[in-house]
Amino acid sequence: MRRSGRLGSVRWFAVVSSATAPVLLIGGWTLAAALQPASSGFDSLRDTISALAGHGAAHRWVMTVALLGVGLCHCVTALGLRPFATPARVMLATGGVATVLVAAFPLPRTGSSGAHQFAATVAFACLALWPALSRVPGSAPQPVPPALMRAAAGVLVTFVVLFCVALAVGVLVGLAERVAAGAQSLWPLTTVLALHPRTRAALRLTPATG
Repeated sequence: MRRSGRLGSVRWFAVVSSATAPVLLIGGWTLAAALQPASSGFDSLRDTISALAGHGAAHRWVMTVALLGVGLCHCVTALGLRPFATPARVMLATGGVATVLVAAFPLPRTGSSGAHQFAATVAFACLALWPALSRVPGSAPQPVPPALMRAAAGVLVTFVVLFCVALAVGVLVGLAERVAAGAQSLWPLTTVLALHPRTRAALRLTPATG
C-alpha cells in the first residue's frame, strides 16, 4: 500500500520535529543542570538556560546542542505546517533561526552579550506570537480555530512578560524562563496534534470560519 506523505493535513516530518523540540529543550536543560558541579552554585530556579550554554558552564556543549536542535526543529515544523498562513510559518521559522543564534552567540564568562540578548529577544517574541498569525485569509474552514490560536498566543505572551518581570525584579528568573520557553516548545506539537483528524474528532474541534 502506498503511504501518504501527510499525517492528517500536516507533513509527517513536522510531527517528528515538533515532538523532538520539547524533548531536546527540557531534557537539555535538565541534563546540563545536573552536570554542573556543586561548586558552581548553579540554581535552576534562579539561573537562566543560557547560563548552561555560556562559556562559564561545565559541559556547555549539552545545552548548546539542545538549543541548536530546538531551533532546527522549529524551522522544520514551520516547513511542514502547510495548512497555516505563511506569516505564521515564517514567524515560527524566524523563532527557530533566532534560537540557533542564541546557541551561536553564548554568554561570556562575565558580563553580557548584545548579540545573545538580541537573538533571545527575537526568539521569545516570535515563538510567542506566531499562533496569532495562523488564520488563513478567505479560507473556510480554518485549519485550527483562530480563537484557540489567539488564546494560545495570549498565554505565551503572558509567560514572556512574566519572565521579563522576573528579570527586572531578579527573582525566580530561571523558573520564569523555563515556563515560558517550555510552553513555547510544546505549542507547535499541540498544534500539529490538533490538526490530526483523530485528535480533532476526540477533542471535537469544530473548524472555525473566522
